[in-house]
Amino acid sequence: MQQRKIQQTSVAVTELGFGASVIGNLYRVTPAQDASAAVDAAWDAGIRYFDTAPHYGLGLSERRLGAALRDRPRDEYVVSSKVGRLLVRNEQPQGVDCEGFVVRDDLRRQWDFSRDGVLRSIDDTLRRTGLDRLDVVYVHDPDDHWMLAADEAMPTLAELRDQGVIGAIGAGMNQSAMLARFLRETAADVVMLAGRYTLLDQSALDDVLPTAWEHGKSVVAVGVFNSGLLSRDRPAEGMKYDYQDAPPDLVRRALAIAEVCERHGTTLPAAAIAFAYTHPSVVNVTLGMRTPQQVERNVELHRSVIPQALWDELRGQGLIRSDVPTGAGVRGPARAGQFAAHGDGTHEGSSRHV
Repeated sequence: MQQRKIQQTSVAVTELGFGASVIGNLYRVTPAQDASAAVDAAWDAGIRYFDTAPHYGLGLSERRLGAALRDRPRDEYVVSSKVGRLLVRNEQPQGVDCEGFVVRDDLRRQWDFSRDGVLRSIDDTLRRTGLDRLDVVYVHDPDDHWMLAADEAMPTLAELRDQGVIGAIGAGMNQSAMLARFLRETAADVVMLAGRYTLLDQSALDDVLPTAWEHGKSVVAVGVFNSGLLSRDRPAEGMKYDYQDAPPDLVRRALAIAEVCERHGTTLPAAAIAFAYTHPSVVNVTLGMRTPQQVERNVELHRSVIPQALWDELRGQGLIRSDVPTGAGVRGPARAGQFAAHGDGTHEGSSRHV
């Protein structure tokens, strides 16, 4: 699988990434053997970028991912995790986590973007995963914490990066405007953008994507199915969009896009994955993968050939913005070759599950 380099760093990620939120029991239990088999299947398919966070399953995702990777050659894969939520003892457990993960709530999340909190969070992640280092660290969902995230968390991460402890640093959120600020105003190398550059929402073209291009920085795209509405060949009522029931007008729009895809010999989910790569600052699409079957499906979708005429028709019908930067001969992930470093299925959740 082709790799692309996170600009201005030595870190290269495969174009398709493994989102480990779901193996942290997001929304439902994932048996341990399924989680391990999913990571094995991703490895066999050539995926070498794996993303997790303390938030996911109160550490369960990190523990499972670390165990599944432990015997793999460490220099052959990239792992990212996140800071901003410390896991501390829950003095008043209710039995089950209340933030979407089916796990015991013996621990609780505590917001902390301070220098000490960042250092402690990284140490805790290394302990849970059993890894010797993290390749990428994101500030996680700092929507309400800009000052601390920008003034303490990011400088701390930059210091670790400059010391060679971390390869790349950035922020991950469901909004794009603040991510643009991180790229402009902090030492961030890369941002994880959730759901704002998709077939149904191109608002990132107004801020974070042109900022990344201008500053020579990179974007990892997640949430490309917008919580599920773009994940099936034929969208229907009752499917989710941005974690809520999809409004009827968006269902109709998604169906119209699906019909264009069918006319061009492809499918809506394949186009949804390929769409993210139409912008040259996007170096990776990460998808949640719970089972080997989801891995196989996502890899097959990723490899689909998307004809240029599809984007042209979508633009012509007003189904995507006219300024989406698709070029001739787009084959989804094969585009933007200037970023190549070497020759479910969604990474979704609530607004706090980037």
